[in-house]
Amino acid sequence: MNRPLDLDTPADFRTGRLVDVLIPTRNRPAELAVTLAGLAAQDEVPGFGVVVSDQSDGDPAYAHPAAATMVRALRHRGHPVLLTRRLPRRGLAEHRAYLLAASAARYVLTLDDDVWLEPGALHRLVVAIEELGCGFVGNGVHGLSYVDDVRPETHGHYEEWTGPPTPERIRPGTPQWDRARIHSAANLLHVTAQVALPPGAWRAYKVSWIGGCVLYDRAKLVDSGGFDFWRRVHEKHQGEDVAAQLAVLARHGGAGILPSGAYHLESPTTVTERDVEAWEVVLADEDTPQPA
Repeated sequence: MNRPLDLDTPADFRTGRLVDVLIPTRNRPAELAVTLAGLAAQDEVPGFGVVVSDQSDGDPAYAHPAAATMVRALRHRGHPVLLTRRLPRRGLAEHRAYLLAASAARYVLTLDDDVWLEPGALHRLVVAIEELGCGFVGNGVHGLSYVDDVRPETHGHYEEWTGPPTPERIRPGTPQWDRARIHSAANLLHVTAQVALPPGAWRAYKVSWIGGCVLYDRAKLVDSGGFDFWRRVHEKHQGEDVAAQLAVLARHGGAGILPSGAYHLESPTTVTERDVEAWEVVLADEDTPQPA
């Protein structure tokens, strides 16, 4: 029998580690198990922590034997894991704000519950953000079912940083906004093949936003407002990650990292009510002229 799982406590978990991984989840026990398995195989970043916050309709996803085993494997390998529930649901941004508040780490990786990381991916992201000194770095996720669907019209959106990333104010309708097209399907895999990096090398490239796997400098994310805008958006929203990243880009800069070690599981979304784009609300507030 699968014995009861120790959930840990927020007070014991919240210490000044180098990295914490923040995973929101809902109704995805199989996907969560795969995501945790990817983390359990990460080397060269000793002692990183993991927070899983569950909003499932029934039993929490981490209670499934496969996910519970991966929690135990992480702990066995020296990684603290905090398991929580955040109910009632008040939207994606509120959920991410709750996760962020659970961490005191220098860097936080916001990782979706349907992303598998190949070995070495976390180490590469940590090396990159420490060298670049920007607000975030990320891995665009690959959809391997699209590996034979080559879209050369998107490849021109790949542009490398030639020095440390600088702050950028990016808005819809600009060429910079279209950089996100490179992260659809398997476009990034095809670009990676063209760049032909030597083993162990990586490159930083310009982004508008990255979904699924983003490593933030926690202090710079908080300085940019974090996800505190959740109070201003309807709970049935998406695009909260876009809103946060646009704010960090404007203050501290950010970059995508090639090669990406993040793979999308391509499961059906559990975010079925998407009445509002959070970034549209946030940008509208920011871009509205203030009274003199």
